[in-house]
Amino acid sequence: MEGVGVSSARRSNPSIATGLQLPGRFDEEVEETGGVWAAKSAFAALEESEWLEHILTAETAEAEALEPRTLAEAKRHPDWPLWENAIAKELATLKTAGTWRLEESPPRANIIGSKWVFKAKKDAAGNIARYKAHLVAQGFSQIGGVDYDDTYAPIAKLASSHTLIAMANRLHLILHQVDIKGAYLNGVLREDEVLYMQQPPRYPTPGAGKRVLRLQKALYGLKQAGRRWYQTFSTILSTLGFTQCSVDQAVYHKMNAVARKLTVITVHVDDCTIAASVPCLVDDLKAGLSKHVEVTDLGELHWMLGIEVKRDRAASTIHLSQRAYIDAILKRFNLADTKPLSTPMDVQARLTSEQAPASMAKFAAMRDVPYHKAVGALNWATLATCPDILFAVSTVARFASNPGPAHWEAVKRIFCYLAGSRDLWLLYGEACHALIGYTDADGSMAEDRHAILGYAFLIDGGAMSWSSKWQEIVSLSTTESEYVCYIRTKTLTHR
Repeated sequence: MEGVGVSSARRSNPSIATGLQLPGRFDEEVEETGGVWAAKSAFAALEESEWLEHILTAETAEAEALEPRTLAEAKRHPDWPLWENAIAKELATLKTAGTWRLEESPPRANIIGSKWVFKAKKDAAGNIARYKAHLVAQGFSQIGGVDYDDTYAPIAKLASSHTLIAMANRLHLILHQVDIKGAYLNGVLREDEVLYMQQPPRYPTPGAGKRVLRLQKALYGLKQAGRRWYQTFSTILSTLGFTQCSVDQAVYHKMNAVARKLTVITVHVDDCTIAASVPCLVDDLKAGLSKHVEVTDLGELHWMLGIEVKRDRAASTIHLSQRAYIDAILKRFNLADTKPLSTPMDVQARLTSEQAPASMAKFAAMRDVPYHKAVGALNWATLATCPDILFAVSTVARFASNPGPAHWEAVKRIFCYLAGSRDLWLLYGEACHALIGYTDADGSMAEDRHAILGYAFLIDGGAMSWSSKWQEIVSLSTTESEYVCYIRTKTLTHR
């Protein structure tokens, strides 16, 4: 996770989490959801960030501890031949795309460094399906206003993905997924963006000598890479007749009202989920994308952002689960054999800032406790499929700046609850209802006098958007807190 330290206790040869336990009736073949960060420290800055889902996706990989962090570590892995093959494919892709050309380094030029980043893509059973290696530019050495300017690049909100899946189930749409190979490499740099980069570590271009790489296309790690790819892909979808959603800029739709044909696509960097009314529309979209970029057809939607998707057409239901992820984080924090609990919080316990360490001895006792990482791992589960731990995670996140033993025990209790509820699925289609919203405020007025608001929106019996956070203002009464909560939730329905 960029800008965040890592634990030195991570093993170099971790065991891979076992597969998911699927419901018996299934065939055995195989940033917005309002976040829960409420601490007034660095966590508060994440709450409204468009990059929250990016950060938590990175936290997923960190939690599962599957990928080597460096090239040297990859060479020590027993699966090094597979990583080496992934490196060869990446270099071939970069060469085919014309990502750079060799040039002499100008005097005093800012030469950007590079490194290898490894990613193990998994299937719905939690097994490694693909090994991917990316040559990443060390964009932290870029100079703002000189090497880059605007960097904003939206991704599909999880609430949008939930809504698409729920509505596809209701309207009997076809759900497919595609992966854009080397997505960022399709973003073209502007002529005024003159960027030089060092040769790939341990894999220099033959005959390059002391020459460096003059980048012609965007590369992973560049500050502007995400935006260049977003602009390129938006243009491609526009030429294919798609219209950008006014609420979520990473959702596109194409409607033929006369023929009653609909196609919707949500974009999460290089992972795209497609919903269409008839199979030919899916084929047409895949063929259209293939004319512009290299597309990997992943078939029907089974695995999305680490979330398993199971569809029962006979029962008209769709299930979402994160059991593989939950198993992984339980193992990571040595809680795989913990005793399951029926509730995520002790209703009799009251967490306050007074329980924070007040002496050097207590600070030393909490120094090696992975509180931030544990809360971050829980937050990704909360955002994706587990609204039942929403309030509990938001509560423990408040004390992330200075947690005490009582706060850490509360975090471990949430893990114990997940150990007992990991077989539960987020279900759409059990009931047939249009969009329904519920909202409430806790006017108990905690120590900071801020009430807590919460809301949940459901489609066909399944939650598609939920949140629990402190109100921005201090209410003078519980009645005022309720009104503030209602107005805040009402504005979400008119976006």
